[in-house]
Amino acid sequence: MLKQNTVGIRSIGTYFPPDIRDSAWISAASGIPEEVIRVKFGIKQIHKATPEQSVSEMGVLAARNALGDFDPELLDLVVYCGSEYKDYYLFNCAAKIQNEIGAKSAASFEIHTLCSAGVYSMKILKSMMLQDESIRYALAVSSSKEGDLINYQDGDSRFMFNFGDGAAAVLLERGLNKNLILETAMISDGRFADDISVPGVGCKNFANFMDMPPGDRYLRVMDLASMKEQLDPITFDNFTEVIRRAVEKSGYSQSDIGYIAPIFMKRSILSKLLDRFSLTEENTYLLDEYGHCQSADTFVSLKEGARMGKLKDGDLAVIVSAGTGYTWAATALKWGVSE
Repeated sequence: MLKQNTVGIRSIGTYFPPDIRDSAWISAASGIPEEVIRVKFGIKQIHKATPEQSVSEMGVLAARNALGDFDPELLDLVVYCGSEYKDYYLFNCAAKIQNEIGAKSAASFEIHTLCSAGVYSMKILKSMMLQDESIRYALAVSSSKEGDLINYQDGDSRFMFNFGDGAAAVLLERGLNKNLILETAMISDGRFADDISVPGVGCKNFANFMDMPPGDRYLRVMDLASMKEQLDPITFDNFTEVIRRAVEKSGYSQSDIGYIAPIFMKRSILSKLLDRFSLTEENTYLLDEYGHCQSADTFVSLKEGARMGKLKDGDLAVIVSAGTGYTWAATALKWGVSE
């Protein structure tokens, strides 16, 4: 029997809570003019979960949407690759989702590299599935409620005002000759590891936990000027470099790229990225009605791009993301049915 050497995306599911915070709401909360929120930040609206709605619950709903009529008992792996801000501190979200969707035979674990986890998880899961013949079906789930952690009065965190709530799930199948996962590239730069965090939670501040100032309950930038001084000169080049590496490792050239599914980014940066690869907005999907939903962004872009006819069969697509810390990652995909 020939060894199966492909892993493809069988389906993508999403879930977004119905409540909306539009650009006018963000403007009122932050004091930033609405036109700036809509044009410069690129946000028409974001989705906001209710206080009772958990990260795992949204992940379960996205997973069920991805599975459709697929029997969850056939799943071999359920992997959570979303936000580290979950239902509880030190909580196994993967196991919760595995149980809730009825994947009784599946193992479960988690992958965390902040917002690049979804992109890099494609490499990890593909490698596992090709090396272990007992793994035929895997489900990757990303969910985020990081909107809870945004302080709209903190001007230093304004680049995080695009955070929205929601989830995405990707069903992978070994031997599937459709929507093939190709190669992946990552760049890591640990100089930025301490720049962004929720400083009041964790072992470094455990002794002062009960006296935590209110501001330390939110995501904070420790020194915005210093971070920007080091990050701005390299981040665009790192995005383009991981795309180039992933594509060339997959046996293609940059001119072959037909679709880019990026993490949410400002329209000006996205336009520059598309131009770098001789593409236009017809070769991507703007996330201006979802905002930044952590590592779910790229999967939302794939699903919506395919639905709108922007992502076509035969396209070489690239999902690309960055996670604070800092990591940049890209995975190439061959969309549609392959020979």
